[in-house]
Amino acid sequence: MIEKFKTLFSVKSSLVSLYLALTIPIPFVSIDRLKIPSIIAFFLGLYLIISITSDYVETCNIRISYKTSFISKILGKKNWEIPWKEIELIKSLPTSQGSKVYYFSTYKGENFLVPQRVENFEKFVLIVSNNTGIAIDEISYISPLWTYKLLTLLSVLMIIGELFAFLN
Repeated sequence: MIEKFKTLFSVKSSLVSLYLALTIPIPFVSIDRLKIPSIIAFFLGLYLIISITSDYVETCNIRISYKTSFISKILGKKNWEIPWKEIELIKSLPTSQGSKVYYFSTYKGENFLVPQRVENFEKFVLIVSNNTGIAIDEISYISPLWTYKLLTLLSVLMIIGELFAFLN
């Protein structure tokens, strides 16, 4: 059975709302001859942000796969696929912010970043554990979910402030 794990909605919404908060004013404050190009650039940028946050993970009884969008591929992110039987261990490395990132390490010596920003993360971790036989109780989201929600809230408040300033 194929399971699909999309990027967390709170991650996607925080990045999209931050983009909107930072770019909505640009078409309104640009000079007349740059209004059309700035509107086109705004929508192009919105498309890019939505596209790069649309990566997902697929699992089945045989393998785990990471699928990226066309735009993500252009920007250097690659699709990958690992048969469960090739995963030797899951190793962790600390980040500069004090959390941990995890890598699938294969018998061939390859390392693939464990996606830590996917929906139904508990189910995802359970599937990984069941298929690899590796106990991975310590794996969690790369950063607390409240940080994404706070960023979304602050971005929405910025957008409201911009709209209020523009209308007055």
